[in-house]
Amino acid sequence: MELKEVITMLEQLSPPSFAEDWDNSGLMCGRAAKEVKSILLSVDATDEVVEEAVLTGADLLLTHHPLIFPSVSHITEEDHVGRKLLKLIASDVACYSMHTNFDVMGMADEAADRLQLEDREVLQVTYEDAIANEGIGRVGNLGRDMRLKYCCELVKEAFILDNVRLFGDPEMKVRRVAIAPGSGADMIPYAIKAGAQLLITGDISHHKGIDAVAEGLNIIDAGHYGIEKIFVSYMKDFFRKKLPEMNVSAASQKEPFIVL
Repeated sequence: MELKEVITMLEQLSPPSFAEDWDNSGLMCGRAAKEVKSILLSVDATDEVVEEAVLTGADLLLTHHPLIFPSVSHITEEDHVGRKLLKLIASDVACYSMHTNFDVMGMADEAADRLQLEDREVLQVTYEDAIANEGIGRVGNLGRDMRLKYCCELVKEAFILDNVRLFGDPEMKVRRVAIAPGSGADMIPYAIKAGAQLLITGDISHHKGIDAVAEGLNIIDAGHYGIEKIFVSYMKDFFRKKLPEMNVSAASQKEPFIVL
């Protein structure tokens, strides 16, 4: 299958029209007519992942976060983006990224599904038409009232995590929950407006966390990568159903930091 055909399938799943204006989702490098038989999936196009794509003979490196972000004015070995682009192009490995369009059409519902949120709604509407409203994150209800310490266990199990950070009283009971995979500090006002008692997200700073609790919103910080790594398993399932003959594998990317 040619790369342009694969891209058509990906853009039917998560149309580019759902991406934020500031985003750079889409084809980072590659030839439209390139034959694609092997796909490597990753959240980020790190140096290690790019090297893995080259060494394993992948035809397409499919990532969540864009390799080129923000835009670049030159491609040389003097910076990490140029270095990775040169390596991919030299080995004829295409790179395509599904970022905020996948956040809206894919990531949000998958994350909410894992928590079994009921009566869910869009947390921040970023796209509206005559048919529906779509956007970042979801807000809904747990099946029962749950203490925050057990919510932490639920999140760890749902997203396969060793630990999470909790802003709030572990003994407090909550039911209405918002989830915003990735960096979700900007989602705090939307979660409060939606009546959420708990926001599950990543990249929460000290001040954002304690201020949110002061406003009645508890937060579980499960990490940016911690939640968004579901992109890989989601896309692996997608290709297994749509293109079972395609060789699809997950890169060996792990958490970008370690806790000692």
